[in-house]
Amino acid sequence: MAALSSLKLVRSQDDPTFTAGVKVVNVLATVRNKKGALISDLNQDEFYISEDGRPQTIRYFARESDLPLTLGLMVDTSGSQRKVLDSERGASLRFLDQVVREQKDKVFIMQFDSNVQLRQSLTSSVGKLDDALAYVDSETNSQIRARGGGSTLLYDAVVQASNEIMRKQTGRKALIVLSDGVDFGSNAALEDALEAAQRADTLIYSILYSDAGAYGGFGGHDGDKVLRRMSEESGGSFFEVSKKQPLDQMFDILQQELRTQYSLGYVSDKPVAVSEFRKLQLTVKQKDLKVQARHEYWAQR
Repeated sequence: MAALSSLKLVRSQDDPTFTAGVKVVNVLATVRNKKGALISDLNQDEFYISEDGRPQTIRYFARESDLPLTLGLMVDTSGSQRKVLDSERGASLRFLDQVVREQKDKVFIMQFDSNVQLRQSLTSSVGKLDDALAYVDSETNSQIRARGGGSTLLYDAVVQASNEIMRKQTGRKALIVLSDGVDFGSNAALEDALEAAQRADTLIYSILYSDAGAYGGFGGHDGDKVLRRMSEESGGSFFEVSKKQPLDQMFDILQQELRTQYSLGYVSDKPVAVSEFRKLQLTVKQKDLKVQARHEYWAQR
């Protein structure tokens, strides 16, 4: 995650003080070794960051194990997901019960099929989230017929969540998308969804959960590519549910990632004359480690 923010004070290992109006670019990162294990004990001097190929000086560094989270749970409720919805509701509730710290973290729940519906606005109450999950359900056949057929507004949902909710929030932000990755009927394109999330400085964690028989052997096979791209370009992770790796296990891994992040901040050496996307590259000294972070950020004039 990268964000431009105006700060009076930014804490780091050296406690630098920034005056009001200084634009700090914040980048969230996760680091793993070759075996995929999370690495949580790196120091600031082990990271390198560059913007459009120019090295930058890291002036803020923290391990994000305890800072507040703003999450959006995005559930695909189109017809192709009808058979997996019960499993999604149960696993989602267990995940939220473990992750959400009341009075500290905030979560909203949104579902999407032929419509995009906000089932629960931002709240720290697990009870309210539990109640809202009970209403997350697929369209009925009569509703689908009344609309002249079903659709899956995945891209529209990501755009709406990013623009209407996440852009107004600060700090660590992530969308958790439960879907088979198939979009049908959105006004927005995949690129629009990605741009909206990036402008809102929001990671996308996508979980591919599909009903193998939903398409009768036709279609649905490119959903993994869509979800992988959403996650990779935004700095999040992609997961795929299978018999060997059930949804609860995917949520456990996701929870670990959210609690094992690094936050790095720098002040760009190039003032923003025109609002634009700028390329980011974050690496570490140890060659056998892999850094997961977004590839660009929106430099707002």
